[in-house]
Amino acid sequence: MASNSSSSNFDEIRWVVRIRRTLDEELEDDDGIPVAIFKVPRSLMASDPDSYTPQLVALGPYHCWRPELHEMERFKLSAAKRAKRFSPRDLQFHDLVEQLTRLEQKIRASYHSYLDFNGETLAWMMAIDASFLLEFLHICAVQLGKMKILRRVSSRMSHLVDYAGTKPAHNAVLGDIIMLENQIPLFVLRKMMEFQSESSEIADEILLSMLIGLFREVSPFSNLTEDVPEIQISDCAHLLDFLYQMTTPKSIESSEIIEIHEEIEQPPQISSSTKRFAHRLKHYLSKLIKSLIHFTKQAIQSQPVKTVARLPWTILSTIPAFAILKQPAEILFFRDEEIPKETESKNRNSNHNANRPPLIEEITIPSVSELSKAGVRFSPSAGGISTITFDAKTATLHLPTARLDVNTQVTLRNLVAYEASRGSGPLVFTRYTELMNGIVDSEEDVRLLREGGVILNHLKSDEEAAAMWNGMSKSIRLSRVLALDKVIEEVNEYYDGLWRVKMGRIVNEYVYSSWPLLALMAAAWLLFLIALQVFCSLFGCFRALHPKHS
Repeated sequence: MASNSSSSNFDEIRWVVRIRRTLDEELEDDDGIPVAIFKVPRSLMASDPDSYTPQLVALGPYHCWRPELHEMERFKLSAAKRAKRFSPRDLQFHDLVEQLTRLEQKIRASYHSYLDFNGETLAWMMAIDASFLLEFLHICAVQLGKMKILRRVSSRMSHLVDYAGTKPAHNAVLGDIIMLENQIPLFVLRKMMEFQSESSEIADEILLSMLIGLFREVSPFSNLTEDVPEIQISDCAHLLDFLYQMTTPKSIESSEIIEIHEEIEQPPQISSSTKRFAHRLKHYLSKLIKSLIHFTKQAIQSQPVKTVARLPWTILSTIPAFAILKQPAEILFFRDEEIPKETESKNRNSNHNANRPPLIEEITIPSVSELSKAGVRFSPSAGGISTITFDAKTATLHLPTARLDVNTQVTLRNLVAYEASRGSGPLVFTRYTELMNGIVDSEEDVRLLREGGVILNHLKSDEEAAAMWNGMSKSIRLSRVLALDKVIEEVNEYYDGLWRVKMGRIVNEYVYSSWPLLALMAAAWLLFLIALQVFCSLFGCFRALHPKHS
């Protein structure tokens, strides 16, 4: 008991010492480093945990103690040993660790969650993980064959065959290093590159080349990889932030303030008197149809008509031939009188809930199949999200070419999670995924986009691609992106303005929704035919119509 008590007191004293030291150091060195490495929100994590949880390698403090990831530790240590040999200034690895120890508070400030490590443990973790990550980024860059500056370090690639020589292992590591919870600060990578390079300028140049190589391999937009935007490494918090800045253009975010004061362009007034007359005639006919249907329903459901109809119906409903007409007529004639109060209360509650806004905003837009049947074409745009437009004259929806492979879902989901976790600015990338989720409902939709060049599908099937887009509907807060919302509005306006769509909605609204009235008319016609047959059988109306000639 005494040993347990002394151990507890020792832990408390160590905790107090650590807290006092942390507070003093933060007051002395307050760099104002923004939090950039977050825990994935629970709502997103619950939707697909595998897309946010590393499966092979842990980087940083969030997943470092998971036992199933310890197998990769020996490869990390091997990378750290090789990093020491490539230092041009004959520095020792512990010299790098010492430099990272001086950045302890800056490293801690980058993480959203509290890190229960001492400074030395955190510095060694960062140094070893950074060595492994940089070595893997070398692989991505050299395999693409685009970065000549990396040729001199390609000799170390032979040591990585064990864990990156096969495509599945390479893809697994690639998916893990772009996860939000598996990030390490980019300034740690820059410090590591300075440790291995002759100058900080060369270090930044090599690191930028490696990050571009990573972007070319995991970017969901294939068109962007040809014309890479210019990004300053010093402005990026980590790898995922670099991918986000490369993928999501700031031009859309900055245009939000400008477009908010602009009026949406109205369609030009119709100059033709014929078109103007047709429009007015359509409006008056629509109002006339509504009035006639409303008047007919009121007349049929009035109390005198119900009283007159109830007596003969009670008699006729006992005849087997009329049994099939009993339920439609009762619904039409007597539904208001026979609805229990409890049911009526439930209906009122149901209607009240139906009028409430949804917890998560859903984009209302026809699917690719519906738009294609309406004459809308789909064309790949020359760029990313900022190039999404709709041309009403040619009925063409321009979308960026999306490349789908085994890591696309991980990339999309973690970009969405990072964008939502930042807590500022519009959810531009999230809005794009919601748009794709809105227009893609089935494998037929994916097939049409694939044939139009909008999707490059490297997955097993179009069905798998459709399931991926349909699973991207989860969001944690609502946002309006005027540039994308304007495109959605233009598509809906074009689709709703088609005569075929209007006629279909008229049929649904006035025919299918008025089935009790149609059922009554059919029942009345059937009653008339039966009555006519009975009358003719009794009084010989056919003989009266065809008298015998004498």
